[in-house]
Parts: sequence; structure tokens; C-alpha cells
Amino acid sequence: MTAENDVALTLPRSWHARRNPGHGIVVAARPRTVPASGVSPEIVLRCGPVDLDLVTWRGQALLDLRAQLVDFALEDADEFDLGDHRVAYCRFAHRFGAADVLCDQWAWQVDGLGVTLTCTVAREDYLTYCDLFEDVAATVDVLPRMVS
Repeated sequence: MTAENDVALTLPRSWHARRNPGHGIVVAARPRTVPASGVSPEIVLRCGPVDLDLVTWRGQALLDLRAQLVDFALEDADEFDLGDHRVAYCRFAHRFGAADVLCDQWAWQVDGLGVTLTCTVAREDYLTYCDLFEDVAATVDVLPRMVS
């Protein structure tokens, strides 16, 4: 038997979730209604193999985001323990069409598995959703799975 990992999290009950839509995405979720800003908040959990340590992996990811996203601005970054694992957190802004959006992003690297939770919302809706996003991040757990 070999050990692999499963990832668990709890999403808001009223949100619509798509599981395994592809491209390393485990789940993507949105509320059933769109706020007045016109930008639907979104929670996306991604997983994939990572052969770098947490700090190096996330540093490279931020460089990649800076190159890919219009008007990228890193607003906060930290590393701390969340549950049983070390997590890298960042909040960044960018433009999506005409919208100024904020992303809260948490990342875990556990036994070669990179797990990234990205929560995106229009800047004007951030205060409405930031606590919800933190609550979801607190439920993320990388669990061992035994495969024969």
C-alpha cells in the first residue's frame, strides 16, 4: 500500500459547487446570487504535485501571478500554522475586466502535494465575505489516504 492524500474542506451550504471541473481544481463554488457589484464571489480549491518547499513554491507562484494578472498588487502575505499544517497566506488585488477584485489565498504543501485555496471577490464586497473565506480556510485539511 502507498500513502496518498485527500483534501477536505467545508463550503457554505447555500453555495453551488462544481467538483473536479478539471485543471487540478478539486472544487469551485459560488453563491447562488450575485452581489450588487456584479462580480460573483468564488472559492476554488486546487491540488497538484509540488517538489519545492512551501516558501519557494509560493514565492514563485506570486511571481507568476504578477506576470499574468492585470494591475496585480500584493496587499498582505504571512506564513503561520493553521490546523495541523503550515500555511502560506496572501491577499492580492488585480483587475478582472472593469472590476477591481481581491483574492485571499492560502497554500499548503504536505508530503509533495500542493493545495491552494483561492477566494475571490469584488473589492467593494470584501468586508462582507472575508470572514466567510477565513472560516472556509480553517476547515481545509490534507488527510492521508491509503491506496493498494
